[in-house]
Amino acid sequence: MTRTLRAALAAAASVALLAGCAAPGATGDGTPTPTADTRPLSELELYPDPKAVEGPSTAVVASDAVDPIVEHPAQTLPASVTSHDPDGDREVTVDDTSRVLAIDIAGSLAATVWGLGLGDSLVGRDMSTTFPGTEELPVVTSGAHAVNAESVLALRPTLVITDGSIGPRDVLEQLRDSGVAVVFVANEPSFEGAAQLARDVAAVLGVPDVGEQLATKIADDVAETIAQIDQVAPASDDAKLRVMFLYLRGGSGIYYLFGEESGASALIRALGARDIAGELGWQGSTPMTDEAMIQADPDLILVMTDGIASAGGVDGLLAAKPAIALTTAGQHRRFVDMADGEILSFGPRSAAVLDALARAIYAKPAG
Repeated sequence: MTRTLRAALAAAASVALLAGCAAPGATGDGTPTPTADTRPLSELELYPDPKAVEGPSTAVVASDAVDPIVEHPAQTLPASVTSHDPDGDREVTVDDTSRVLAIDIAGSLAATVWGLGLGDSLVGRDMSTTFPGTEELPVVTSGAHAVNAESVLALRPTLVITDGSIGPRDVLEQLRDSGVAVVFVANEPSFEGAAQLARDVAAVLGVPDVGEQLATKIADDVAETIAQIDQVAPASDDAKLRVMFLYLRGGSGIYYLFGEESGASALIRALGARDIAGELGWQGSTPMTDEAMIQADPDLILVMTDGIASAGGVDGLLAAKPAIALTTAGQHRRFVDMADGEILSFGPRSAAVLDALARAIYAKPAG
C-alpha cells in the first residue's frame, strides 16, 4: 500500500471513527448476512447478463479462517532484516519472537503470521484482524487505526511488525527505545504483494522456507480462482462490468474513490471486470465529487459492509449522494459489499475473497 493511500485512509478513519458500523452478522442494509454457497463457481446459477442485474448483494467467504501452511515451524534466530522505516531503511536484528504484534490497517500482517504457522506468538491485534483464533487477543488500535501506547506497552511485545499504515510514529519509536525490535515491511496491495509479504514476514520471523511455501500457495490459489472466474465473466470489453470501489463513512461525510495502487484495481481486474478508476487514470484514493462519479458511470460499485451501513444502506447513500443515484449502478441499486476486514486484506485469504466477490457479482443467490 502506498504511503499516500495509507495517509488518506488513516485520515478518513480518524474522522469517521467507524461511525454507523453494521452489527456483527449483518449486511450493509442491516439484513442477516447470507451463508456462503460452497459449490464450485461454475456450478452455480449464473446471471445471463451481469449488467442487467438489479439490487445489492453481499460477498461472503466460505470460511474466514486462515489455515497455517505448516504447524509451529522451526525458526532460525537471530534474523537480520531491513526495516523500511518511513524516514529510510535501517538494519534490524530480531532475536526474540515470543511475543509478536503484527499490526496494519487491513489486518494483512497478522493473517500472514498466522498463515506461517506462528499465530501462537501473537499477543495483540489491530481492529481489522478478526479471523477465527484471534477473537480473544486484546485490540491495540482505536477506531481511527491509531496505536494505543498503553495497550501496546502492557503486552510487553518482543517484536512489532507493521507497514506504516497505522501510528502514531512516536509510539513505535518509544518501543524501539525500550529495546523492542520494530520492523516496517513493504505491503503492496496486490496479489503479487501478498505473496511477497509472506516472504518478508517469514524472513523477520526466521522461517524463510515456510514463507516461500506460503507465497507459492497464495499465488497458486489466486491463479486457480482467476481461471474459474474467467470461465463465467464476459470475455469482451463491451460486455464486462464497469466497476469502481467506493470507500465511505457516511456519518462523517467521507467518500473516497479508489484507483491504481489502492488494491482496488487489482481486485476488480481479477474479477473479470473493467477498472473504471484505473481507465480514467486515477491514482490512490481520490475524494469523490459529483463530476467524477458521473464521469465514471460504473455498472457496479464495491463497498465495505460497515461503510454502506454507515450511510444508511443503499437507500441512504442514494438519497445523500444524488450523483451516485444517476449512475448506472445507482439506477440498478447494484452494490456489492464485503466485510471491511476482508475485502482489501491481501494475504493468505486472497483467493477466498476473490471467490466470494465473484459469486456475489455473477451468480444468483441460493434459494
